Amino acid sequence: MKRRLLDLITRILLLIVVLTGAAACTAARGSICLGPDLRYRQQVYDAMNEAEAARHLAALKLREQLCPRSR
Repeated sequence: MKRRLLDLITRILLLIVVLTGAAACTAARGSICLGPDLRYRQQVYDAMNEAEAARHLAALKLREQLCPRSR
């Protein structure tokens, strides 16, 4: 009886964690604000071509607009 109750509680807690993560990623600020910092060392920027640099700059600007308090 105790084992079944413990399994049920564990499954409920796991479901709550999964649903919370899914809700955070579907919010307007969710996935991009939870993602890793996209700032690199200067050598990485020097190795980028123009298209890569433009995409990277757009991603940084979008993150600043959506996540003003993340910095």
